[in-house]
Amino acid sequence: MASGGVSVASLWTEVNRCGQNGDYTRALKALTKILHENRDDVTALHCKIVCLIQNGTFKEALNVMNTHSKLLGSDVVFEKAYCEYRLNRVESALKTIEAAPEQTDKLKELYGQVLYRLERYDDCKSVYTDLIRNSQDEYEEERKTNLAAVVASMSQWEDAPLEDLGLPESTYELCYNAACALIGQGQLTDAYNKLQQAEELCRVSLADDSDVTEEDIDSELAVIHSQMAYVMQLQGRTDEALQLYNQVIKLKPSDVGLLAVTANNIITINKDQNVFDSKKKVKLTNAEGVEYKLARKQLQAIDLNKALLAMYTNQADQCRKLSSSLQSQNPSHPRPVLIQVAQLCREKQHSRAIELLQQFSEQHPESASGIKLTMAQLYLVQGHVTKACDVLRSIEEFKHKSGMISALVTMYSHEEDIDSAIDVFKQAIEHYQSEQPGSVAHLALVREAANFKLKYGRKKEAISDLEQLWKQNPKDIHTLAQLISAYSLVNTDKAKSLSKHLPSADTMAFNVDVDELENSHGATYVRKKAAKVTGENLPKEQGQGEIKKKRKKKKGKLPKNCDPKATPDIERWLPMRERSYYRGKKKGKKKEQIGKGTQGATAGASAELDASKTASSPPTSPRPGSASGSTTAPASNVVPPRQQKPAASGATRKKAPQKKKKGGKGGW
Repeated sequence: MASGGVSVASLWTEVNRCGQNGDYTRALKALTKILHENRDDVTALHCKIVCLIQNGTFKEALNVMNTHSKLLGSDVVFEKAYCEYRLNRVESALKTIEAAPEQTDKLKELYGQVLYRLERYDDCKSVYTDLIRNSQDEYEEERKTNLAAVVASMSQWEDAPLEDLGLPESTYELCYNAACALIGQGQLTDAYNKLQQAEELCRVSLADDSDVTEEDIDSELAVIHSQMAYVMQLQGRTDEALQLYNQVIKLKPSDVGLLAVTANNIITINKDQNVFDSKKKVKLTNAEGVEYKLARKQLQAIDLNKALLAMYTNQADQCRKLSSSLQSQNPSHPRPVLIQVAQLCREKQHSRAIELLQQFSEQHPESASGIKLTMAQLYLVQGHVTKACDVLRSIEEFKHKSGMISALVTMYSHEEDIDSAIDVFKQAIEHYQSEQPGSVAHLALVREAANFKLKYGRKKEAISDLEQLWKQNPKDIHTLAQLISAYSLVNTDKAKSLSKHLPSADTMAFNVDVDELENSHGATYVRKKAAKVTGENLPKEQGQGEIKKKRKKKKGKLPKNCDPKATPDIERWLPMRERSYYRGKKKGKKKEQIGKGTQGATAGASAELDASKTASSPPTSPRPGSASGSTTAPASNVVPPRQQKPAASGATRKKAPQKKKKGGKGGW
């Protein structure tokens, strides 16, 4: 009998009934009473662990197993590994599974999940392939979905070739994973069509369930829509992608991994624009548990974008902190270093940036190609073209590429270092001569080298290249002509002997009917034909031809003040200001008389020249302030205009308007 008068048998009956009903909380209470009576009851302990797992209290279940590990032994290996897996202790779960005495099917299922979380995709694929082959139950479709997810991850994160495992696409999960695999292969159009198919399958499968609402369907479709937006973004349809991303964010899905990826992709579209929106979106990438939902490369991409956003928002310390953390996680990855260099360049510390790049390229030569290209760019920004060329020539991977050769020759030509440019051509030709002799790239390079040498007058050095080209194609007349021209400066006898290979003038002449060519439809110039002679326009007899009258040349008109006897000015065709005798304009003669003295007053000299004050021209009307008969007046008696008062008659004088009195009838 248990405490309280309840038998142990009845408690087990209660545990059985609660287990069938899914009421694990009440079952735990009954199991606690049983274990109170018998602490070493293995079955009760096992049942308690299962109930704790069903309630989601994985840490408590793991504590029970660790406390009674000797008593339970290997009976709870699966439960222990599962609790460790759910508590994100993936490495511990892997050790627990590998230490199990027997690999049961459920342990293999969990083993596959653990390997997937550890991104050991090859081993995970082998586990699921074996499970599908050796088991037949109602979980077969879930296993195939997991295998499709493994194939998609290998395609996306490991660039593995797509392998056809004969998996069906009957469900939207399988169809979605197939689309992700196509994205990893770069087949974006096919992937987008597959995602549309997955969306349709999802709607059809959920529409049959009456308990599922439209909001539930949209929430389930969120991951498909986010992936569709990602494909659009890769295709350059950023506006459509951004709209779809924002729709997913507005739904607020419970999957923190989906929210983080969607927010990160919005930040990549915004770049250095719309920074305020990016700062809001970056908070979604910091949600709890994100690191357990995403792959390692996804997390690195998010951290890189955080560092770039800190740089664009002028948070220099935060940018350095994030980039340094990324570099410590993956020391051989060049992107964290490039972000640090970009931040230093924003602070105008180009020399420090070049030192950092040089240090990284020496420590990690496998990633030095992109780093050295950045170094060359920084040298060019500083104007050190020769140093940039030296860095570019040290990149063995791109040393003999056509683009690199073109860039080096252009920069050396800009610096007028023709010898170094020719040396670049020489090394590249020797490389192709040993690796791909006679190839199209080899001959094109020889042709460019010859043209370059001829352009800069190095005909002697161009002879070997031209001979090589002519031997490859003896019918190339243009190359032969260039070769003869080059030899004419070095060896005239050789030039004469080579000129014998030139075709004769007859063979070079074109058998073309000129009249037919001129009268053709596409001719831009047509020679006019002579008009037919008619009876009216018969030619006159000899000696009676028309006499053309000579036109008389008109004498040029001379200026009115021109003196024909005087010698003309030899500088007359020059502008006045450019002539030797030009002394500048005499400015302000009249202005000197204005503004001196009382306003309106004039000097005596001006008064004498005033025609209105002479006796010969009396004024028609008297001036204000003076006698009507006066004709002249001394300057001292002149009254300035603004001091004069108009003499008006009383009849014409207007009364000044009277001001209105303040205050009216109302007393205001």
